[in-house]
Amino acid sequence: MLRKIVQIDPDKCNGCGLCVPSCAEGAIKIVNGKAVLSADNLCDGLGACLGDCPQDAITIIEREADAFDEVAVEQHLKASGAPHQPHGHHGHGHHGHGHHSHHGHGHGHGGGCPGSRAMSFAAPAAAAAEAGSRQSMLGQWPVQLHLVPTTAPYFQDADLLIAADCVPFAYADFHKDFLAGKAVVIGCPKLDDNQFYLQKLTELFRNSSIKSITVMRMEVPCCGGIVMAARQALAASGKEIPFKEVNISIRGEIKE
Repeated sequence: MLRKIVQIDPDKCNGCGLCVPSCAEGAIKIVNGKAVLSADNLCDGLGACLGDCPQDAITIIEREADAFDEVAVEQHLKASGAPHQPHGHHGHGHHGHGHHSHHGHGHGHGGGCPGSRAMSFAAPAAAAAEAGSRQSMLGQWPVQLHLVPTTAPYFQDADLLIAADCVPFAYADFHKDFLAGKAVVIGCPKLDDNQFYLQKLTELFRNSSIKSITVMRMEVPCCGGIVMAARQALAASGKEIPFKEVNISIRGEIKE
C-alpha cells in the first residue's frame, strides 16, 4: 500500500542513537553505526523521531510499504523487553510535523530503548561487599569531556580511556581493570551533543601524543554514539592510534 513512512539518510546519520528512544514502537535500531528502520510494519509514519535527529537525517516520505501493524509492534516490543504503548498515545505530540526537543518530553517510559526503560534487579547486600576500602585509580581532574583541556599534560604519552558515564556504576571493577594507569574522559552521548564530542576528541587527538584509545560504552543502542564520535575523531585527526571498544551490559558484565 502507498503510505507515509520514515526514511533515514545513511549519509547524514552519525549513529548517535537519539532517534531510538523517541520511537515508541521500537521501529528504529542502530546497525553498523547507522540508524535503520527495523521493518516497515513497525513504523506508524507519524514522525515522532524527526525532532530528535541532530543531523536532520530522518524525513517522512510516501512510498509503497506494508501497513502499520499494531500486533507486530506489541510482539516486537515484548521480544525486546520494552513496555508497549497503545498506538496514538506515545506522548510525543504527533500532530504537525513532529519536531520537538529531546529534553523533557516523556522518555521516562523508555519507548523501544532499553537505555531509558526503568528496571530493577537484585544487587549484592552491603555486607557481601569486599572488606576494606579500595584505592582510587584516578590520576587527573577534571574528567568530564566538556571540561577537560585538550592540551592538559596528563594526556601526553597517555593511554586514553573514553567512558560513557554510566559505565563506572555498572562495572564494579572499573578502577582496577580499566582506569588504572590511564587518562580518562567521560560523557553521555544520549544527553549531550555528539557533534561536540567529535570536535573535542579530534582536537584532543591532534594536540596530544595518545598511545592507545579504549572506549567503554553501555550495551544500550544510544550509547553507541560515543564510540562513533571517537572513531570519527580519530579519522579526522589523521593519526593511527590503537583503538579498542569495550561493551558493558546493564548488569555489569563485559559483552563479547
